[in-house]
Amino acid sequence: MKLCIIIPAYNEALRIEKVVRAAQEYTPDVLVVNDGSADATEAAARASGAEVISFKENRGKGHALKCAFEHVLQRDFEAVITMDGDGQHSPGDLVNIIDGACGSDVGVVVGNRMSDPEDMPPARFVTNMLMSFILSTICRQNIPDTQCGYRLIKCSVLRKIKLISSNYEIESELLIKAARARFKIASVPVKSVYTGQTSSIHPVKDTWRFLAMLCRVTFSR
Repeated sequence: MKLCIIIPAYNEALRIEKVVRAAQEYTPDVLVVNDGSADATEAAARASGAEVISFKENRGKGHALKCAFEHVLQRDFEAVITMDGDGQHSPGDLVNIIDGACGSDVGVVVGNRMSDPEDMPPARFVTNMLMSFILSTICRQNIPDTQCGYRLIKCSVLRKIKLISSNYEIESELLIKAARARFKIASVPVKSVYTGQTSSIHPVKDTWRFLAMLCRVTFSR
């Protein structure tokens, strides 16, 4: 399977090179989307040998992913893997994620941190449990960790669905639309490395965005 690893990054100059080099052990095709960073993220990513798309202003994770997907679909890749640029996603789990996509009916593979959530911040654990229950019900598939951004998406899925979200809710939108298109969503255990860095997720604002996305998707039938 020919893969491209996509890494959205915002002010990750201190970590991005290490993340890219670890990803390159699995594929030479690594695309970093520098989402308006104020630091040297772009230079560090280029120094590591990654291909880089760079925006002057921060546009949001959803916008970064949509641009990366469009870029990748112009080539002959079979799937993309999305992972964060802050080092929270262990490159050692790439093998599990790739193996999880072996079935011909599998369209998306989502990392599952909930099988070992010991180090997960309590607020994030509760939020993940609630949103995963809601989305599993909507998708009619069991997805234990719908909020995990560490995932593989086959290009056949990206060609069949249209994503409209510009922020973190894009990850939920993708699952709903992939399930509607009758793709199987698989889950595999992954680890997350929590090192105390400040999360860019805003619970209240992002919850409202999530609810707004659900309304848009529901009434777009």
